[in-house]
Amino acid sequence: MDGHTHTELCPHGSGEATDKMVQRAIQLGMQRYCITEHAPLPPAFRNQYEGTLAGYTEASLRLDQVDDYLALANELKVKYAGQIEISVGFEVDFLPDHVAWTRDFLNTYGPQTQESILSVHFMRGRHDHFWPVDMTTDDFSAGFGQWLSTPQQVFEHYYQTVLASVQTDLGPYAPQRIGHMSLVRKYQDYFNLNEPLDANNLELVDQILALIKQQHRQLDLNLAGLYKPFCNDFYPGEQILKRAQKLGIPMIYGSDAHDIVSVGRGYHLIKKLIKG
Repeated sequence: MDGHTHTELCPHGSGEATDKMVQRAIQLGMQRYCITEHAPLPPAFRNQYEGTLAGYTEASLRLDQVDDYLALANELKVKYAGQIEISVGFEVDFLPDHVAWTRDFLNTYGPQTQESILSVHFMRGRHDHFWPVDMTTDDFSAGFGQWLSTPQQVFEHYYQTVLASVQTDLGPYAPQRIGHMSLVRKYQDYFNLNEPLDANNLELVDQILALIKQQHRQLDLNLAGLYKPFCNDFYPGEQILKRAQKLGIPMIYGSDAHDIVSVGRGYHLIKKLIKG
């Protein structure tokens, strides 16, 4: 299965037809396919956001696109019902000051979904504003530059945010899968952020994983990072993968495809990673 994919409606995607993405999954012999488009950001978050404008305006669906998205995904679900099982959901951003808005969104649209992903794409940084973790190297440097000389500080701020995300009650439709849990390393080869997590950060990771296990959640085994020019590694990375395996946390392959060719990309590496 491919447990993390996007659609033609994604503003930072390729615009390629979601129908053809599903066809590729069928061609690859997949039995399940999860469509998890980026849920809208809370309007009030704009006041806390700093960074490239596109990092906000192109991060997700707009609220007025949600019905169109659900209609598209459900149409494909019916169309290909005899060939592949399609689930519909959202990739939801954790924003610590907008929990009530996010919970209300999930309560409204959650009954129409089957599985969703909870991710951290924004982290508090310079000026006490939120900056995108994965938009551009310039944004990363502008937002988190004060910590770049000490990589463990960057990691600590990120994993504190991830910890808060799994500690937060998002209601009965809270996402069950935690997305790309090492996204903070997307630019690791650009900023020399490729050192292993230290004992302090591993303690944070262990707290996160213990909660994921307790909550019967899953981890997104996301191979998109392997194909990013300054990451060259999978998410969540070997350190976290091994700790998650010891706890028996389910890990769900996700291509994070935003275009046709990326569906299923790296899928054959999964067995090696898990056994490795």
